[in-house]
Amino acid sequence: MKVLRVENSATEHEFLQLPFAIYKNDRYWIAPLKQDVQKVFDPRKNKYFNHGECARWILQDNNGKTIGRIAAFINYETAYTEEQPTGGCGFFECTNNREAAFVLFDTAKHWLQERGMEAMDGPINFGERNAWWGLLVEGFTPPTYQMNYNPPYYRTLFEAYGFKDYFQQYSYSININAPRPERYVGIVERLLSNGEYSFRHLEKGKLKQYAADFRSIFNRTWKFLPNFKEMSEEQAWSVIKSMKPVMIDYLCWFGYYKQEPVALFIMLPELNGWFKHVHGNLNLWGMLKFLWLKFFDRQNRKVFGIIFGVVPEHQRKGLEAAIVMAADKVVRSKNRWDEIELVWVGDFNTRMMRTCEVLGGKIVKTHITYRKLFDATKEFKRHKVIE
Repeated sequence: MKVLRVENSATEHEFLQLPFAIYKNDRYWIAPLKQDVQKVFDPRKNKYFNHGECARWILQDNNGKTIGRIAAFINYETAYTEEQPTGGCGFFECTNNREAAFVLFDTAKHWLQERGMEAMDGPINFGERNAWWGLLVEGFTPPTYQMNYNPPYYRTLFEAYGFKDYFQQYSYSININAPRPERYVGIVERLLSNGEYSFRHLEKGKLKQYAADFRSIFNRTWKFLPNFKEMSEEQAWSVIKSMKPVMIDYLCWFGYYKQEPVALFIMLPELNGWFKHVHGNLNLWGMLKFLWLKFFDRQNRKVFGIIFGVVPEHQRKGLEAAIVMAADKVVRSKNRWDEIELVWVGDFNTRMMRTCEVLGGKIVKTHITYRKLFDATKEFKRHKVIE
């Protein structure tokens, strides 16, 4: 077997094309967009290169056939906040071959060790947690946009190498048209009775204002997470702009207390319901096909929640349920969508898990983010639970 670093168009082509061979007989797999994957490894488009570095490789057998791939990366802003300096690996694909998998894991490990790392998380992304993070271990159904999908045997390969369960991520499915618990209906009515709280959906003519509200809620809500970095005005505007081509105003909700932004619940159409028809390439033809499907296809009846939060001082008041039920009234009236999938709820976030459950959510997918300590004598610790 031979490991080749991805450094030219030929090796990049092999890196991008390998999944089509791995999943050729898998009826559930949906090819990630080539352009999305390329963006991760482009220093001109991925801001993580400003404070990190990455490398990627392909693995070929003795006949020159590509049988595996992997990437490794370090975010220097977070690597040294862990007990052991920690990097990551991701974009792993491999035939069902333990020897080949271990060669790939070793390649990523050695690259990280050369740069002072003592642990490796995987599979993760050289970017935000909301994309390509965690190994699918339960719920082998068509993947939601930018959520990892993989064969079941990958779990055996990761765990045989010594990766351990650092935390799990759940995807919850909620029936849009199902009745919400009566107890929460009463809580919401009491919450709204004094007029101090209000909810409204995004207006596309006021995106700058909603970007500012988004930033305010994000920075106050998630500041308690390990390795949190405050979102800048520029980053908030970039997030909103990136969603603009696919956002639908009545799927993006904000909650206010005396006109102060305190909650948000942002959903998008489940894009893979349309992207599955472009076969991983959003070129001109793929874009035209996507736009036609977006406006005329009615088979895709699923939305996914990409971000859902309430600032700490307004938690424990029923606001989480209230913003969902405010959205319910409008979304149901459109008779367009049947299901919400809330993705990426970490098992360390017990409050969010409870919220999903009381709203009728059922776990439909489980991903695991693994951690491998390079020194096996060190104590392994799971992610701290946040109450």
